[in-house]
Amino acid sequence: MSTITAPEPYAAPAQVDSSPRRARHLGGYVALDSGQTRQILSLQRPDGSTLVVDYHLDTLGDGRVVAHISPDEPRENERIICELYLADDTKGRCRALTAEDLEATRHATPPLPSTHAEAQSTQLQDAEGHLYRIRELATNEPMSELRWTRSRQPGRNETFDVLTLRDVVARLEAYEPARTLTSDALALHSEDSSPSTYRLRAELERLSESAIVLNRGLREAVQYRVQRGDTTLSQIALRCGRIKRDSRGNVSGETSWLARRIGQLPEGGEQKPCPWIRIDVLALIARDGLGTSPLEVEAA
Repeated sequence: MSTITAPEPYAAPAQVDSSPRRARHLGGYVALDSGQTRQILSLQRPDGSTLVVDYHLDTLGDGRVVAHISPDEPRENERIICELYLADDTKGRCRALTAEDLEATRHATPPLPSTHAEAQSTQLQDAEGHLYRIRELATNEPMSELRWTRSRQPGRNETFDVLTLRDVVARLEAYEPARTLTSDALALHSEDSSPSTYRLRAELERLSESAIVLNRGLREAVQYRVQRGDTTLSQIALRCGRIKRDSRGNVSGETSWLARRIGQLPEGGEQKPCPWIRIDVLALIARDGLGTSPLEVEAA
């Protein structure tokens, strides 16, 4: 594979180191909304990790971060992520590549906090650039409390909304590291009289005990099987007993039911796909539709 120079990130607010970086072409597609021809590249970062980036082919601009792969992951994961991404009807809706993404100090996941100060400063970021962190907030009661918050403006922490741990997990479509950060924050304040951890602890318990789980892992498994040509959405739906007939009596699988369950299509009356699925429905699609264990498709 030839070595090329990584393109400059589109509309980056800061200058990026112009030294050549290892890059590999993984795939490409034509965007339905704009007609742009786009390519998927893997870019090796100075710390040994890899960025999978979606670029506009003609200008090598408008970079969008698809994934950030840690150095200890196998290289094969680049191809797998690319295949899943190309099979996703919502591809292209990733956050913009920035200069900071190519800096040596940026990590795939934040380090776990070991002190109160670190616990409050550790923050997560979603695809739109909104920041999530645990804060100590004042209340109408004498005691303050620990809560998860989300910034109202991408990349800025000044104004924020309070939300539940379940909201954070849903928006990031991942349990980790939000679940571990919550456990660490609770452990750090286990013997404190203030701030209150009652609400945050209850949110963690409800998340752990809920029969409603993330559908991201199942969606990725379905897309991977379909992309490989092993099966189709219609066949998976048929195996799950979701059948429809056309005016001539021809039988096919109810693909819209499957697409809503795995978070590809929104439910009726909603604008965005739901990130959640009942564990029994996940098990049905995994066992009957894909012939695999539900444990293999549960999101981490």
